[in-house]
Amino acid sequence: MFDALVDHYRPHLRLLGLDLAAAILSGLLELAFPLAIAAFIDHLLPLGQWGLTLWAAAGLGIVYCLNAGLMTVVIYLGHKLGIAIETGLRLRAFEHLTRLSFGWFDRNETGKLVARVTRDLEEVGEVAHHGPEDLLIALMTFAGAFALMVWLHLPLAVLTVVIVPLMVALLTIYGGRMTRAWQAIYGQLGQFNVRLAETLGGIRVVQAFTNEPHERRLFARANEDYRRAKLEAYRLMAAAATLQYMGLRLVQVVVMVAGAGFVFAGSLSTGDFVAFLLLVTVFFRPLEKIAAVIETYPRGIAGFQRYQALLAEVPEIADAPGAVAAPALSGRIAFERVSFGYDPARPVLREVSLTVEPGQTVALVGASGAGKTTLFSLVGRFYLPQSGQIRIDGQPIERFTLASLRAQIGVVSQDVFLFGGTLRENIAYARPEADEAAILAAVRAAQLEDLLADLPVGLETVVGERGVLLSGGQKQRVAIARVFLRNPPILLLDEATSALDRATERRVQAALASLARGRTVLVIAHRLETIRHADRIVVLEDGRIVESGSHEALLAGGSAYRALWGGLGDGLGDGLAPPGAGLGAEARPVQAVGRGST
Repeated sequence: MFDALVDHYRPHLRLLGLDLAAAILSGLLELAFPLAIAAFIDHLLPLGQWGLTLWAAAGLGIVYCLNAGLMTVVIYLGHKLGIAIETGLRLRAFEHLTRLSFGWFDRNETGKLVARVTRDLEEVGEVAHHGPEDLLIALMTFAGAFALMVWLHLPLAVLTVVIVPLMVALLTIYGGRMTRAWQAIYGQLGQFNVRLAETLGGIRVVQAFTNEPHERRLFARANEDYRRAKLEAYRLMAAAATLQYMGLRLVQVVVMVAGAGFVFAGSLSTGDFVAFLLLVTVFFRPLEKIAAVIETYPRGIAGFQRYQALLAEVPEIADAPGAVAAPALSGRIAFERVSFGYDPARPVLREVSLTVEPGQTVALVGASGAGKTTLFSLVGRFYLPQSGQIRIDGQPIERFTLASLRAQIGVVSQDVFLFGGTLRENIAYARPEADEAAILAAVRAAQLEDLLADLPVGLETVVGERGVLLSGGQKQRVAIARVFLRNPPILLLDEATSALDRATERRVQAALASLARGRTVLVIAHRLETIRHADRIVVLEDGRIVESGSHEALLAGGSAYRALWGGLGDGLGDGLAPPGAGLGAEARPVQAVGRGST
């Protein structure tokens, strides 16, 4: 682990060298002060000359100013080094997170991941700053002060150093216990963040069900667990600091009494005695620095261990060896006996075989949990099938790099996610380099012109966290605009018009029909009447294809599809409204966003 931490200093060796050089010079000047005091008492005072005394004081003042400047450099460069390492670690952690698969995120909580990338790495940065600097200064000061003490008076120096092993043992014992305590704190902090993120993210649900007291109780419990874990760490810290303080003061008292005896006996001058007392403080100051390191070290090491554990997570889905960039795809998709389950013991898809020809529109229908959305996720390799093969244009999709494959697939899901920026940023997310004309063309194609007309700042309107300032229909159309802008050969529309009113749905369906020309389209329909003109309709039940054909053929001979079509009013299928039933326009006006617009 230490080798891994040391590796992160390599890009910053010049900065580390300057920091340590300034720290060493500052430490040497600190050691010189007791000797200067000894010379002042033993040599200058007996002379009784004010001139020499004032010159000596001026010289000492210059040394103090120089040391103050060095301390400023040490503090600034040290923190600059820590921040540089912390920033590099955070960037690497974020890049690694973006490579992990959907399945990994399914198993991990966002609040804990946020803590790993923020608080954990802040503590690592503190250790990266204080660790080498404080330890080097501590060792140098420790050795230098002891050498000067031996030079001044060997018996007194031996008496002083006897207590050092006991102090080191105490610091080591408490350091290990504090490391474990801070590891527990980080675990509690992650759980604390999860509770906070879930409650605030779902505040509308919380308030709709009047569950505020329940959430307060859960938060109070997590808050109390965090408080107890932190108190335990600070209890250990207080005990270590108290023992260290008592040890230092005990040595000072012993040295003062014993030194007085040597002064009385004439083997130690008054100036050397005062210098020795000052050197005792300098001698034990490294232990104070080590104690300070021990305060931050457990937190930093615990954070670095969690960082390493994160980096050790191997992406379940990555470019296969020898993968090549996908050429311009025509869009022939073939599922060959594909089986998949989020839990392998509970399959969602069972030996699904399906071929979609280029330019075809194939609709997937079936009850909730039949596997429709899962099938979509496999096309872009967001999950890997447990068995079977998926091919595009006759090639296994593993042959293509992930980026080149996904760049040619456009997805509109029923659960639309918008970032907390502007409308422009959310639409252009599909193609960040797109110019104004391309963005406005996508806006028109997605029937968003009426929304823009109602907004004072148009595309620069901030949509709020997760698009909270937009209605469901507005968010759906922003997602559709993204696909228009991306202009891919393969479209995956997962209930893409589910949140639209009838009038808007007809306009968007016409736009989607225009976009679909010459492209392969897989669509999951919210209302079956919207896919009646699909080239083929595939009915899924319990992860298997049970029927396939045109709307007319399935109504004539397909019992499963006929049941969905005729029984929607009884709540079958995806809980969809029966054909011809209107849901009405969503009219959820919001400030700074179009009123009554969906």
